Amino acid sequence: MKGYLDEQFTQLEDLQDDANPNFVEEIVTSFYSDSTRLIRNVETALIGAKKVKVECNQFQECCKARNAQGCIMAFQHVKQEHSTLKRKLEAYFQVWRWSKF
Repeated sequence: MKGYLDEQFTQLEDLQDDANPNFVEEIVTSFYSDSTRLIRNVETALIGAKKVKVECNQFQECCKARNAQGCIMAFQHVKQEHSTLKRKLEAYFQVWRWSKF
């Protein structure tokens, strides 16, 4: 898992003890469940952002498959497409505002 987890995961492992031996697994399961729900929320908020939606779907599939590497890569793609869309829409509205004069 080297390169995929940081010190936050190690801190979670440190919290696991005999009283709660499945703590980390429960947190990871919750992460996948919550992240899938959050991605669905993002998808419903999309305004025709086709590429962002495609990447959200990919992220969701990786979450369902519990594919940590795929989730990381897909999430990076979601952020990249979101950023690209934001820049393009900002430029679009700037041109639109100028054309109104």
